Amino acid sequence: MAVVKNKKMDTAISNLLSRQNYLVTQANDLARSFGNLTTFEHKVLDYCFSFVKAEDTSEHTYTVHMLDIIRHLGLNTSGKNYQRVGEAFRALNTKTAIYLRTYKNGKNGIIMTSLFDYIEIVEDGKIEFQFSKKVAPYIFELRQNFYSFKLSELSNVRSKYALTLLKLWNANSMGKLKKATIKGSLEEWQSWFLGSDKDGEPKKWSAGRFRQRVLGVSINELGKLYPKTIFYLTTQKNGRKVTGYQLDITPVKTTLDI
Repeated sequence: MAVVKNKKMDTAISNLLSRQNYLVTQANDLARSFGNLTTFEHKVLDYCFSFVKAEDTSEHTYTVHMLDIIRHLGLNTSGKNYQRVGEAFRALNTKTAIYLRTYKNGKNGIIMTSLFDYIEIVEDGKIEFQFSKKVAPYIFELRQNFYSFKLSELSNVRSKYALTLLKLWNANSMGKLKKATIKGSLEEWQSWFLGSDKDGEPKKWSAGRFRQRVLGVSINELGKLYPKTIFYLTTQKNGRKVTGYQLDITPVKTTLDI
């Protein structure tokens, strides 16, 4: 029997799959999937991730308390800050779309899901959540092999862009902030840091603005937090057009082995 192919469907799937910056194919891809989050939302998500243990399963339910999050972030216990935490969880529910590549019966596909299966907030301040069963295996691997930060270390980072770069550094060095090279097209870098607009389209800035206000700010802040580290940024061009960046990060030994 002849195989009839739907060219329109093939084109639609191909267009989705070509947007590599949206696809999670391995654990450390999660580190660059949350460009839409604010600094505060990033830190609340980090707090959630800190509860994950290697032996957890995809059915595991986690419970946190608003008061503990407020204290961890060094905030006072005003009603306004309780509201901020609640709004952060609402944002985590709406801003963490995840796209997973699939391959079944010789055909490529894509699963559109979210980071969380559900988040429940109770009036006594208790928050219960469960990660999406499709995404959970990536979270467990990320937490075990890449996401090796201490919460106190993350809390020292002020800007969203520096926090994003710190996670990219950690993921690309397989944990513990070792030597790493991060490279990608201009579109990939912008998706990691800027996220998408309300229509789901990647946000785009001029290359000059992005380098100065995103890469420059984040490298400068991490340089102060990690002074024994060299950050070397290379701009990749096609003629005069900026096509991407490569960032080489090298911790420097300051003592001699004897």
